[in-house]
Amino acid sequence: MADKPNDLGSIRDRIDAIDTRIHELIAERAKLAQGVGTAKREAGTMEFYRPEREASVLRAVVERNQGPLTDEEMVRLFREIMSACLSQQEPLKIGFLGPEGTFSHQAVLKHFGHSCRSLPMATLDEVFGMVQAGDADFGVVPIENSTAGTVTHTLDLFLGSALNICGEVEMRIRQHLMGTMEKLEDVRRVCAHPQSLAQCAAWLRQHLPEAELVATSSNAEGARRARDEAGTAAIAPDAAAKIYALRVLFAEIEDESDNTTRFFVVGRKILEPSGDDRTTLLLSGAETDQSGSLHSMLEPLATHGVNMTRIESRPSRRRSWHYVFFLDLDGHAHDADVAAALKDLEARADLFRVLGSYPKAVL
Repeated sequence: MADKPNDLGSIRDRIDAIDTRIHELIAERAKLAQGVGTAKREAGTMEFYRPEREASVLRAVVERNQGPLTDEEMVRLFREIMSACLSQQEPLKIGFLGPEGTFSHQAVLKHFGHSCRSLPMATLDEVFGMVQAGDADFGVVPIENSTAGTVTHTLDLFLGSALNICGEVEMRIRQHLMGTMEKLEDVRRVCAHPQSLAQCAAWLRQHLPEAELVATSSNAEGARRARDEAGTAAIAPDAAAKIYALRVLFAEIEDESDNTTRFFVVGRKILEPSGDDRTTLLLSGAETDQSGSLHSMLEPLATHGVNMTRIESRPSRRRSWHYVFFLDLDGHAHDADVAAALKDLEARADLFRVLGSYPKAVL
């Protein structure tokens, strides 16, 4: 008797056949990627990674996805295929605030895939320096969290850097309490990055009111201390629990269920439009303490119909009580309406710089 279409054996045979075809197609794609690399070398072009091109490919993945896998799962699969194929041309070197096991490290892998070379740095300053010197192709740095707000040190680094923003990564942050102890009652101190302590403040007050809260340079450093110190627990991602052999005592202790961190991808060039972009500006007026000065400076945005999605102020370091402003705008600097607004903004500003026009995060 012939196998029925829904027999387990028949289904498995069909899966095996599909797996073979997927394997063949991935190999074919990798060979084409090798061809692209060869053509670029012969043409003297060494820009193997094109963020705007990758963003367009991933958006197409979302548009044609009809399930049953989620958009996020499909994007993750294609990201890894693209990462592996790109490594056939030239593996990307990506700097981040280390060590391994931090949320910044997870953001690197989410955006560039596991085939890149992750380069952990001790400070954000070092990440900027490595990229500026050409020792890393790109850097990934945190810029803001939906609960704890802006990472001001990252903003301040742009004041003295020529680097540009080449992309953004949005990560749902899941904070876990971990340590070597078995009971919560044995936790005497909690080590974590200040952002993570802030994101879990209410949970810590309720469940560990007597514990000492210790700010560390990174969550991975906190996990290392939890491994080596009796009575110390850490707040960190699940990857850190695996790296430092810790037990997860409580999972997802963040105060906000939609806790998300946004990261910038920094590089050395301004990108071409991808079709769905964001532009970040750095600007200041000659007299930011005068009544109506900011409103007057930003008026071209309304005039040309450009949407501003975010504004942050930071001390300019020029003189007391003088500020610079970081703005996020919808659109690319080459878009007609954005370009017109930027031209008028530059004419009104004492300091003006386009930090980057880059693809918006794809999931």
